[in-house]
Amino acid sequence: MPADTAARVAIQTEDFDLSTETARLRGSDGEVGAVVSFVGTVRDGGGSLSCMELEHYPGMTEAAIEAMVDEAFRRFEIRAARVIHRVGPLAPGAQIVLVLVASRHRGQAFEACEFLMDYLKTQAPFWKKEHTAEGARWVDARESDDAALARWGIASANAAA
Repeated sequence: MPADTAARVAIQTEDFDLSTETARLRGSDGEVGAVVSFVGTVRDGGGSLSCMELEHYPGMTEAAIEAMVDEAFRRFEIRAARVIHRVGPLAPGAQIVLVLVASRHRGQAFEACEFLMDYLKTQAPFWKKEHTAEGARWVDARESDDAALARWGIASANAAA
């Protein structure tokens, strides 16, 4: 029986629990031999960041991430995937994103997880604002994120020139 794929994407304000989400992903699938996870956290910006605020376009963001997950299933031999991305104000150290991938073998799970993270960094419709003592500023995409996606054969030009 395949792993649970019904709830593949969640955009939420509340935190997530890695072990709970991993158990949900695996379900009762006896063919899962590997689960790879990525948990992203809010960096403190050298102590200057008071808050990272994330905004999204409800409906559009979930659909875009669902399409990313569909693409991961096309490219890799995976059994299940789950992406949770938090929105709203997040303090330094807070969990911001979770990507979980289950497969029969670790190689495919690692690749699919990395692919999904590279795709999320450049293609998911989120807007990030950093709040510091000096004020607030929107965070632009980085050239290194575009380059990471390019290695999967996907062109992106999100970074500010």
